[in-house]
Order: sequence, then C-alpha cells, then structure tokens
Amino acid sequence: MESAEVESDILRRVRTLLRELDGHRPAFQCDRGMLRWTLHKKIDQNPSNNSILVGILVKELERAERSDYRHYIIPLLHTLMYALIKAPCISKDLCSRVYDFCKKLLTLPKPFCTIGLDYAVRLKMERTAPGMLYQRMVITEQSLKSDLYPYQEKVFIFADPELLSEAICNALVTDTEAAQVSQSPRACMSYVIIHAMQAGLGEGCDTSALKRSLQDMPMSDVEHWFQQVVVAVECTGNEANADRSQHTARLEEIYCAVLGSVPAGDTPLGELQGIPLPNPIISFHLWREDDQLWKELVLFIRPLSQSCEPDLLSQDLDNFEIQDIISDCECCKQTRFSMLSTDSGIERDLPAAAEESVAPCSSETEQSRLQRKGGIKKKPSPLESVAFLQAGCNSPGVKQVMKPQRPGITPEPVAPLQRLHTARIVLLGDDRILGRLAQAYHSLRKRETRRVFLTPRLNLQFYHIPVVTGQPNTLAAANCPAAGREELCEVAGYLGRADPWYESNINTLCHMIPKLATMPSSPSKHLVTDLFLTDVIAYYVRMGIQPVCFQVYAAKIFFSDPAQEPAEDVFLTELCTSMQESISHRELAMSKKKVALDGPGIDLTVMYRKVMVSDRMKEVAMSLRSTGLVMKAIPADEAEDLVCLNVNITEIIKSNNLSGRSFSAVANRLKTHSIKIRSTEQRPFTLCLDKDSRRAYRNVISVEVSPCLEPSYCLQKTRTMKFSSHEAEDVGLVKYMPKSLLLPINTFAGVIQ
Repeated sequence: MESAEVESDILRRVRTLLRELDGHRPAFQCDRGMLRWTLHKKIDQNPSNNSILVGILVKELERAERSDYRHYIIPLLHTLMYALIKAPCISKDLCSRVYDFCKKLLTLPKPFCTIGLDYAVRLKMERTAPGMLYQRMVITEQSLKSDLYPYQEKVFIFADPELLSEAICNALVTDTEAAQVSQSPRACMSYVIIHAMQAGLGEGCDTSALKRSLQDMPMSDVEHWFQQVVVAVECTGNEANADRSQHTARLEEIYCAVLGSVPAGDTPLGELQGIPLPNPIISFHLWREDDQLWKELVLFIRPLSQSCEPDLLSQDLDNFEIQDIISDCECCKQTRFSMLSTDSGIERDLPAAAEESVAPCSSETEQSRLQRKGGIKKKPSPLESVAFLQAGCNSPGVKQVMKPQRPGITPEPVAPLQRLHTARIVLLGDDRILGRLAQAYHSLRKRETRRVFLTPRLNLQFYHIPVVTGQPNTLAAANCPAAGREELCEVAGYLGRADPWYESNINTLCHMIPKLATMPSSPSKHLVTDLFLTDVIAYYVRMGIQPVCFQVYAAKIFFSDPAQEPAEDVFLTELCTSMQESISHRELAMSKKKVALDGPGIDLTVMYRKVMVSDRMKEVAMSLRSTGLVMKAIPADEAEDLVCLNVNITEIIKSNNLSGRSFSAVANRLKTHSIKIRSTEQRPFTLCLDKDSRRAYRNVISVEVSPCLEPSYCLQKTRTMKFSSHEAEDVGLVKYMPKSLLLPINTFAGVIQ
C-alpha cells in the first residue's frame, strides 16, 4: 500500500476507536473490545508504519485537547505510548512532540496530570537513550539479571474453581503456558540487544546480520553483550546532561563487536524489522486455600532456587506463624521454661573450667557445644515496625527514619529496603472473588503488622477482569436475593463507568472469555485465544497504573446462642440479610401467630450514623419490622462517594381499615458509614457477604458494620494510647497514617471526574 493509503487506513481505525468511546457500537458485535488489539497487531505486521501511527495519535491528542474532548485523551495516550515502546525506531522530533503534549497535561486535574507526569518522565529518558522503555520492560517482566536495573515483575492470575467452569480454567491454563514456550532468556536478551541497536543506530543497523550473529553465539557471549547494552543505555538514560552522540558511538562499538566477521544480511540497510515484545511471565492459580495468595507472594520473593533445600524455605514460611501454630495446636503445647544467661554468649568469655571440660571431638559435639537452647526470643527492633508503618503510609511527606545517635553526632538516615519486586495480581471472575481478595488482603495486612516481611520488599498491584458464566450460582442467589447475573459484576460496572477505556478493553471480556473457552478445538481457535487473551492481559497490567480504591468494611456478627463466640469478617461489595425458617414446632407456631398480628418479617432495632450534606455525623435510632435488608458498598454512580454504605431495608407497614388488617412492603433507604442492627424479639436471621453462599451465617441475632481499619493504624494507635491521655484524638505518627483499609484495583485512568 502507498503511504497515503496506509495513513488513511490507520486514521480510520483510530476514529472508529474513538467512536466506540462515545457509546457507538461497532458494526459487527464481535469487534467490540478488539479494535485496539487489531490496530496494534496491524502495526506489528509492518513496523515501518509505527511512526505513522504515532504521528496520527499525536494529532488526535492535540485536537482532543483543543476541542475539550477529555475522555479521548487518556485512551489515545495509552495507545500512543504502547506503540512507542514497541516501535523499533522513532524520530527525535516526534518523540519531542509527545513529550511536549504530556507536559501540557500537568495543568489539568487528576488523573490527567498524574498520567501526563508519569509519561513525561519516561519520554525524557527515551529521548536521551532510545529503546530504554522497551529494555526496562523486558528486564523486569522476564526477570533478567541486571545490576543497574535489578527490578522484577510477575503476573499472577487467580481464579476460583467453584465460580468458573472447568473448561474456562483449562483454557486459561493452556493459554498462559503456551505463551511462555518461546520466551527463553536467550531470546529475550537478543530482543533487547537488537531493539537497542535499531532504536539507537536507526538506518545504520543491519538487523538480519545482527540476528544471525546472536543465534550463532554461545549463551555466555549473548549474556555478555546484553549486559554491555544495558550498561550503555542505563548510564545514558540516568545521566542529567547526557550526550546523544556519545551514546550512539558506544552502541556502534558494541554493534561492530557483536557482528565481527558476519556477512551482511539480506535486508537492505534502512529497513526496520519488528522486534516482538515478549509477554510477561504469567502464572495461573486456582484459588483453593485461604492463605494461597500470601504463600505465592513469599515464594516470588524467596524462590526455591535460592534455598539449599526445599525444606529450608518451608521452615522459613512456618517461622512466620510459629507462635500462632503453637498456641492453636493442643498437641504442641508444652511447658515453657525461661532461662537467664549469666555469660556474655561469646566463646572466649567462658570460664577456664568450662573450657577444660570440653575436649575437642567430633563436629556433632562441637555443634551441640555452641548451640544455645531455651533462650528468650528477642523482641523485634522498633525501627523495623516504624519502617513498616512508613512503608504502609506510602506518602511523600513522611520523614525518613533516623537511627538513634549519641548527643552531638549528626544522625544518619536509615537506608530503606528497596521494593525490587512487583506482583501484579489479576482476579478473574465476579464480585465473589473480589470478596475473597478483600479477606486475603485484610489477612495479609494483619500478618504484616505482626511481622513485617513483604511490605518493604514487594509492590502489590491488583487488577480485575470480570468473567460471568452462563448460569449463576443458584445457592448464592437463594441466600442473597440481589445476586442476579448482572449484579454479580458491580465492581467491574463501576470501573467501566469511571474509566471508558476499561469498559472498552476489559469489561468486554466478561462474556467473551467463556465463549472462547467453549469453542471447538481448531487452529483458528488457538490463533484467536493465544494472541488475543494473553495480549489483552499483558496490555492491561502494563498500562493500567491508576488505582481506584474501594473501602473494605468490617462486620461483627453475633449469634442467638450466647455460648457461640461472635464472628468477625470483612466484605467489599454487599451484605444482605433474609428471614430464617423456624426450626422447632414451638417457634413455628409463635412465628405464625406473630405474622397474623404484626405481619411478615422480624422486629429490628437499627442504629446508624446518618450522612449529611455538611459531612457531619448524626446518630439515628429507629425500630421497624422488616423482611430483609441489603447493604451495598459500590455506588450506582461514579460521582457518588465510595466510602458510604447504601442500605435498602424492606420495611413492613401495618394499616387498619374497614376490611381488617393489611400489610404493605416499603423500601426504606438510608446512607451511612456505620450501622448496628439487632433483632429485638430474639428471632435469628441469615446473613450473606459479597453474594457468596460460602460466606453465609445462620442464627444471627445482631450485626455491626463499620469501615475496616488498617491493621498498622490499629497497632500504632494502641501503642500511642499507652502514653497519651487523648484517647479519641490521633496524635504523633498516627495522624499521618491511613486509617481505613482500602483495596486498590488498577484501571487505565482511575476515576475521571
């Protein structure tokens, strides 16, 4: 195709993409959600058209900014940056235009200024050291060893086998495994070398000869030249006033050394070749155990290959909860003896008599002589907990932790642990798996508060891809009347309304994944699933960097049996109650008599804090008769407050008329942050959390709901109250800590106001 025809075709595809953002559906329903994917795949087939695509996207961005079409800006910018990262070579002038546009976004409100700043910083390095963004992405996603850029990433896909069909799980396992087959470390290192040469040398790079030379090299030589390229690019990109000509000269030296005496390739100089961007390392997990998420994260930080024996790692894992295990297991309870040591613990300080009594012998005797038993375990250093609290705050205004020093000596800041690992957790399913995530995240935060390990070392990112099977869980629908097929994806629906690009690229997978999983086996089926699903997941975790934070709510549940301990649980989306069938004949007879007099339902006492326009709290108490209620934490409109419960109570109103008594059901709606509900006539009811039948509680007599507090805040608050008389006020470090536990789920834009 001629250049004008190519440009016209690309422009038509970009305009079609923008029309979909305006709510116009594509002509073919099967194309919905695939427009971005087909656009990038078309460019991958002919990499020389990358500059044309970037130029068109820059013009469309400038037009959207002039016309105040702000909902176009972030989708166009993500599409442009993804094309720019994958491009073999982009001119400096074109890169500067994109950089200048990103700087303009700094005058706009969030999330435009946040995304503009992030991309402006990246583009500044890319202009100085071309190919740097591609190189860093491959190094982190493939966990390639590099001293100058030692970061690692991994994508974890979690699916609940009880919520998704076996066909969907098997298809996803097959796809994720097939995507990793051709991505060997050698191939990824070669990709980085070739891409850096094309980006830095441009038309002077003989790509075919370079590929052939790298293929004939031993692995050690490929790794050597890979490290040389990484050093050249990283040093230039991190230098304040780097000279582009010196960088080009250094790349030419490496290029000539790699080629050696290899003959010229078939491709003429000046013709660019596409270098694939490998898919990130993706592992698929069926979520069967409650603490499975934490275990996988620990294994990511401390893989088995770093331990001498697999038992050593399992021993380390057990040590984190050894105190809980000892206290919980009756068989392990033993009498604890405390011993006071009078010696310094140093071998040379032992008395002479003790030294004479110990004769040199075997290694076993030596080991037993040096082993210290029965000592009292040392408490963790306060700096360790403060470092955890500082990392938990995650705010730029927190001061650095200082080591305690003697008077007159300048204190030195403690070097914080770097978060070299990033775990990208993708939750596949509906709101029920997000409820499990809220439970696991709350458990992880409590575990980290007791003993910090993951927080200073790991950056956690959460993603959600909605998947709804053909038939909803009938038991869940029975216990939770609101759990219909559409309402099972309330979180994804909210994210789609807040971020149109999420709606276009991710929410469309809700029904597409089950269809692709059930397609008959054929070459075309594997072609579609392998390329489309893995590419969309990779695009989402790479470009979805703006979190939407959802409030996690705590529920304290009391039961009709006084001997039964109250249960504490958390939920993310919904809490619903329903009447419970009477068990005994006496209860059944009393309930029928009560229904005849007062109508169906049970008498409840409701106490809550009313949300007012002025943000003030007003305590309200009322009594009513109800057949059930639903608390929703996800608002129906993205403009509403996320930290607010919408409570719908089905109230029974009794009226007397000439024909006798009549009863009518009225919807009583209220907004609150915390609420207490109690059955005044001691009749139990059933409670269900997050629309999940597995999280249903029976014989409930009372429930208290409030925003779940951050465990680190609770710990520091308890410590502060010991030394402060102001119990209600937050003083000291507590004032600067996050009070509520928020679950961040990443999208492409966050919430666009």
